[in-house]
Amino acid sequence: MILPIKKKWFDMIKSGEKKEEYREIKPYYATRFQNVFGAVVMPRSVLSGDMPPILLQGNNVCSVIRKAAVQQVIFRNGYGSSAPAIVAECRLRIGEGKREWGAEPGQLYFVLDIIKLLEING
Repeated sequence: MILPIKKKWFDMIKSGEKKEEYREIKPYYATRFQNVFGAVVMPRSVLSGDMPPILLQGNNVCSVIRKAAVQQVIFRNGYGSSAPAIVAECRLRIGEGKREWGAEPGQLYFVLDIIKLLEING
């Protein structure tokens, strides 16, 4: 999976300062993350109020789409194949992010926890 990111966030990931990357909870990313992580987003509501969505992974999804919890993600600063890139091992979850890393307070995101940087090009 290749995710384009802005130079500021790219440089912070490269230096090891930024340990998470965020994507809005939208059908586009839900599909992409299902393909890569085998994760399924389940919306929830309880009668009169909304509850946050939950992310099903691992043994909580059918074996046809199940994948390992940790997957390689390529963060690319730009869209061309020669753009600077970082290959990282990541884990996916839903949660709030940190403002200093680009998240809006009180908003839920797909959160890619960056576990390990494997390769840095650029």
